[in-house]
Amino acid sequence: MEIAVYFEGGGDSAESKATLRLGISAFLKPLVDQARQKRRRWSITCCGGRDQAYQAFLDATQNEPEKFNVLLVDSEAAVTGLPRAHLSKRDNWNLKAAREDQVHLMAQCMESWLVADPEALAKYYDQGFNAGALPRRINLEAEPKAQIYTALENATRQTKKGSYGKIEHASALLTRVSQEKAKSRCAHCQRLFTVLETIIHDVPPSV
Repeated sequence: MEIAVYFEGGGDSAESKATLRLGISAFLKPLVDQARQKRRRWSITCCGGRDQAYQAFLDATQNEPEKFNVLLVDSEAAVTGLPRAHLSKRDNWNLKAAREDQVHLMAQCMESWLVADPEALAKYYDQGFNAGALPRRINLEAEPKAQIYTALENATRQTKKGSYGKIEHASALLTRVSQEKAKSRCAHCQRLFTVLETIIHDVPPSV
C-alpha cells in the first residue's frame, strides 16, 4: 500500500514548501527507509495552512482510497481525546470518512519535536544559544503552543542565526533533531511512527 502524507506547513511559496518538505522527509527518514525496503511508494506533500492540508487530505481520501493517506497537523491546543475528535471539536472538520489511524497531530505544534532535542538545537545555533530557556518538562505536549514559541525565541535571539523562524530554520532543524528524543517527549510523535510502521510492515494497527 502506498503511503501519502499531507502535512501542515511550508508557507505560501513553492520554494518554502519544498524546503520544509526536505526537512520533514529527513525527520521521517527511518520510516521512509523501511518503506523502501518493503518497496512501498511514499510521498509527502507540504500544503501550507492547516485548512489546505485538511482539504488535500479529504480530496485524497475520496479520490485515492487505495492509498494510506495521512493528515498531519498541529493540534494548536492540549489534546484530551483522539485526534479526529479533537479536530472535529476545535476546527469543525468532518473526518468521518477517515480512519482514526490516518489522522495525526503535532501536539501542540511541530516545534515541540524540535525543543525535545536541546543538544541538536545548541549545535545548530551555536554561540549565544540559551538552552536554559527551553521547557524542561518531559511531556512537551503539555506545554502550550505560545510557550513553546516564546521559549524558542528566548533561546535563540542572541545567536548569529537570529531568533527562530519556521520558514528560516525549521527544515534545517528537522534534519538534525533526534526522532527518538521527540518520540520520548511527544506521545503523538510516537503514535505517528508506530502507526506508519504497522502499515509499512502489514501489521494490523492497534493505535
